[in-house]
Amino acid sequence: MLTTLKTTYTDTRAADLAWCLGKAPLPALAVLDLRLADSLVQLRLLGASHQVLLEEEGGVCSETVACLPGSQTPLPLGVAKRVGAWEYEFAARIETLSHGSFAGRAQELLALVAEHPHGLAGVFPGSPHAFTALLAQRCDGRVGWRTWHAYPQEGRLVATRTRVGARQPASL
Repeated sequence: MLTTLKTTYTDTRAADLAWCLGKAPLPALAVLDLRLADSLVQLRLLGASHQVLLEEEGGVCSETVACLPGSQTPLPLGVAKRVGAWEYEFAARIETLSHGSFAGRAQELLALVAEHPHGLAGVFPGSPHAFTALLAQRCDGRVGWRTWHAYPQEGRLVATRTRVGARQPASL
């Protein structure tokens, strides 16, 4: 699903993104509710980037990647931790692209997410390449999502990947 967001573009620098687990639902500009097997996943576009809410029998997980006032946790390159009964893995990378490469990559990503049944993308007013996009899936008993945050004025694209699943028993 592709939408034009009705807000000003507030998270205008990749370096301002912060990561947080466990935050309560924030006001969203667009929402996509999904059922992936026994998991309920809510993809949320915020004026300041994204939030994903995951609910299963084993509990709830909330991930927020956004430019939030007073946030103390910058965007990490990687996180692996236990969240309730789950293993949570997060990875982020920032790409710097030329103007022409950026426009092409933005179009590719928006087309991919807009046409996917588990995808949500929002374009901010002012630039067709200023967007946040999310894509969820379930694979091998785990729920995962990828996100892209585009900063055309910097030529930067922030990509994240998250996987959440039941803890695996230790092998002998």
